Amino acid sequence: MTAFHATRVDKRALRAWRLERVREQLRQRDLAGILLYDPLNIRYATDTSNMQVWTMHNHVRYAFIATDGPVILFDYHATRHLSEDIEVVDDIRPAVSYYYFGAGHHAEARAAKFAAGIDELMREHCGRNRRLAVDKIEPLGLFALQKLGIGIHNGQEVMELARYVKNGVEIQAMQESIDACEIAMRRMKEVFEPDITENYLWSVMNQVNAELGGEWVETRLLTSGPRTNPWFRECSDRVIERGDIMSFDTDLVGPGGYCCDISRSWLCGGGKPSDEQRWLYQVAREQIENNIAMLKPGMSFREIAELGSALPEDCVGNRYSVLMHGVGLCDEYPSIPYEIDYDELSYDGIVEANTVMCVESLIGRVGGRECMKLEEQVLITETGAKRLSTFEYEDHWL
Repeated sequence: MTAFHATRVDKRALRAWRLERVREQLRQRDLAGILLYDPLNIRYATDTSNMQVWTMHNHVRYAFIATDGPVILFDYHATRHLSEDIEVVDDIRPAVSYYYFGAGHHAEARAAKFAAGIDELMREHCGRNRRLAVDKIEPLGLFALQKLGIGIHNGQEVMELARYVKNGVEIQAMQESIDACEIAMRRMKEVFEPDITENYLWSVMNQVNAELGGEWVETRLLTSGPRTNPWFRECSDRVIERGDIMSFDTDLVGPGGYCCDISRSWLCGGGKPSDEQRWLYQVAREQIENNIAMLKPGMSFREIAELGSALPEDCVGNRYSVLMHGVGLCDEYPSIPYEIDYDELSYDGIVEANTVMCVESLIGRVGGRECMKLEEQVLITETGAKRLSTFEYEDHWL
């Protein structure tokens, strides 16, 4: 049911790989199993999908995975038919939901019923091990599990590290999403001209993504002219003017639920960019290329931060939140910031082969008019970084 698009991906092989990655992490930590509420984690482990955005903030479905036992999906009202053909799911049951919108003053009693069901599964399939990983859960459910003597452990760590390494089938699935995203970007470039709004241009990416079987776009990061600096404004009804820089970040969850996270900056109306625009673009392109070129397995996160952080002094205050980050079904582990932020924001780790990173650059002077946003998605191979995204740059500006 997750094939909203034509695909050549071997879904059975993909599911088997991802589920085993989760179980490897559980075994390493001597955990009895994991309880998943995050729709992206449920998708990774089971390849099931049900109103993904809505269930991110309404806790109406969850999955229980025993480390050496069954995979049981607890799904929303009358939706068993959505997942009954997924071979890695051993059983589908109605979810016991206790979120306030659905449960009202019955929430505490329903949370107790939910916890009793999980407790029963653990006693049946996990022996004496009472150590349960949980990714995200509402407080009433957490309290009810703890009341039954179930030890709660960090399920988000389990899932982030499981999702970190990809295999060839997973890269093939990701490539389908990247291909769809780049088709959407070409459609955007075709309609990009003076006197359209930021909202309109962003809507084109959404429309093409949906047309090709994609699922949603995580942010609205598309701005133009003075709205690009500082970054992180989202698109608006501003009319894009001739000579404006328009910068955008795709953050697109495409076919198969995989993320394509690349960024580009374009000049509205053609013609020649100003000297300032050319300089900003030159710095961004050099940073992207230098940081891709240095990547290889075995590098520490701190080493990357130290080698990749150089910026012009008047652009440091406008630096992006990270130098690079992992990506899969969405932004994923690891997050590697600039050296100046490393001790406060980061953690130790090693770049591994068969991981996918998004290399970032945001260049704009503090107090300047515009920012250039560039980002590239790369696969870390045994010999270095291989680009997965191929959309052209504006290198004729250089």
